Amino acid sequence: MFFASDNSGPVPPQVIDALSRANAGHVSGYGADALSLSVADRLRDLFEAPQAAVYLVPTGTAANVLALALLCPPYGTVFASPVAHIHEDECNAPEFFTGGAKLTLVPGSDRMTPDALRAAIEGEQNRGVHGPKRGPVSITQVTERGNVYSMNELHALTAVAQEYGLPVHLDGARFANAAVKLGVSPAQMSWKAGVDICVFGGTKNGLMGVEAVLIFDPARAEEFEYRRKRGAILFSKHRYLAAQMDAYLTRDLWKDLAHQANARCDQIIQGMKGLGVSVLNDTHANMVFFDAARSVHRALHDAGVAYNIWGALDGDPQQQIMGRLVCDWSLEPAQVSAFLDHLDKAV
Repeated sequence: MFFASDNSGPVPPQVIDALSRANAGHVSGYGADALSLSVADRLRDLFEAPQAAVYLVPTGTAANVLALALLCPPYGTVFASPVAHIHEDECNAPEFFTGGAKLTLVPGSDRMTPDALRAAIEGEQNRGVHGPKRGPVSITQVTERGNVYSMNELHALTAVAQEYGLPVHLDGARFANAAVKLGVSPAQMSWKAGVDICVFGGTKNGLMGVEAVLIFDPARAEEFEYRRKRGAILFSKHRYLAAQMDAYLTRDLWKDLAHQANARCDQIIQGMKGLGVSVLNDTHANMVFFDAARSVHRALHDAGVAYNIWGALDGDPQQQIMGRLVCDWSLEPAQVSAFLDHLDKAV
């Protein structure tokens, strides 16, 4: 019973098959092969953005930091949630790739509010050259605390950014899970919502390792290409990135995988409600954050359930500790039922 991360699940057979098919003969490198060019066109079609520049990179961190480097000068600042992946989990890579830009954390929770964002923006650029210049707003969808911004919430945030003439970056590591949850198209959750650069994640939704970066202003394309190469992130055997994304797009596999992960999360939520366990994220796609006594976490751990907790297993058995469960596409209903049985015995 593995709920530690959707990064840890297996790769769907469709992706393995696509890699095998791509592994034949000799083709041009660095994205000049026919499959890579075709995948870029398919992504433009999916996002209803025929002019967009589309690039594949191997990791979510690479996708985020290259995007932010396009949008933020070294003397600027990026506005983000206090728990954003770019702040907590990327080892200062945004600062490094932007050449020194800082992050301004918008007070509050994982879901920024328009008022808090406006206040954070107003708080900068009041010192002239002695402070950072206002830069992009970075939104994470699904958030790092398992919540999903509604479309109204997304539009409200991008409206604030537009009010100040600031671009918007969307960290979409779990883009598919959010789009399926909301029942919206990729276009609706990206450029139609006011997003300038979008990451269309694949790794957390079943791919071996590839993310797509969609830049809706193609004038920025050349700079991205130089930054990708300078950052040592341009794959020479690019067809193996493209093959994964090709399978992901074929017959909407990206949707099917997200549906499966989200469905297992729904199953967990319903089961927890029946057991009286406190779920912390009020919206969800494929992640559940919950509070439980340390004794409950200990019992689950001893039963072989793997997931993350915010605290140690040793200590006061009655102390409430937060846990995180993440569902990947490969989880079976029976595995979730087994987890809920263990939870029922523990609470």
